[in-house]
Amino acid sequence: MRTLLSVVVPVLNEERRLPATLVGLAYALRGVSRRTEIVVVDNGSTDRSAEVVRAHRAGPVPIRMIDCAERGKGAAVRAGVLDTDSAYVGFCDADLATNMDALQPTLEHLYAGVNVVVGSRAHPMSDVRARHSVLRQAGAWAFRRAVGSLVPGVADTQCGFKFFDRATATAVFTPLRTTGFAFDVELLARAQAHGAVVAELPVRWTDVPGSTFSPMRDGYRSFAALREIRALLDGETTATPVRASDTVIAEVA
Repeated sequence: MRTLLSVVVPVLNEERRLPATLVGLAYALRGVSRRTEIVVVDNGSTDRSAEVVRAHRAGPVPIRMIDCAERGKGAAVRAGVLDTDSAYVGFCDADLATNMDALQPTLEHLYAGVNVVVGSRAHPMSDVRARHSVLRQAGAWAFRRAVGSLVPGVADTQCGFKFFDRATATAVFTPLRTTGFAFDVELLARAQAHGAVVAELPVRWTDVPGSTFSPMRDGYRSFAALREIRALLDGETTATPVRASDTVIAEVA
């Protein structure tokens, strides 16, 4: 029987947070009536992350691990998604900051024909509990402003909870070139160019200590990546004009 849903979890030195994440994710997937799987992508961990995955007790939800030598969250998620052949595929962060009660409504929207479901902390019905510094909050605001022209209509491009139907996943992940934290922007821009129906879903999101994101180092790289993404997509459009249907931003209560 074909796997219905694969959930990709990119991991870099997550031995402390990973055990709880695997338990919580497996518990959430246990309620899905058809076959699901968890795919952990080790992105060059030097701690015991791989041992944690191998030691995890086998249960009704299979958990497997692959390695991604190319560094970067985008590279790891791409490797994991393209290693699956399920009907639907998505990814979540190793800290499980987005509560998995969003999973069932996500599947319902995918079943109904939505191509991309995006967890959105900006949704008016979302419950967001963040402890970010003033610097990170200011950087996030500036990043959202800069992203607006690349991914119009999507209020939160960076929440680590996104799910796709298989055809859309193949179309947007295969040509993905952004390897760092800004990869979501390229993904969603490609989805819009592909004519995908995109839905932003309210989530319960809690900031979890231990993030590997550095506002100074990775923030600068993310802004630089936006310029590269724009140039990349403009170049592709010029080289191979594509006539895509208008993207639909579905309103989700």
